[in-house]
Amino acid sequence: MILLVSGVVVLAATVVVFWALRPAGEKLHRWANTAWEPYIAVALCAGVALSFTMMLSATLDLLS
Repeated sequence: MILLVSGVVVLAATVVVFWALRPAGEKLHRWANTAWEPYIAVALCAGVALSFTMMLSATLDLLS
């Protein structure tokens, strides 16, 4: 159960970070077109993948 809740927390944190990184209006974000841009994209994808893996593992553990 703790793993399931942790997965939801990681997903919520990833969504909050993604929401904070959205560009405002017509301006680009300050990290767009920089060396950090691909690392941020990888971190967001990793957060989503980690959270879904944690939730799936917890769900399969609860079902068995």
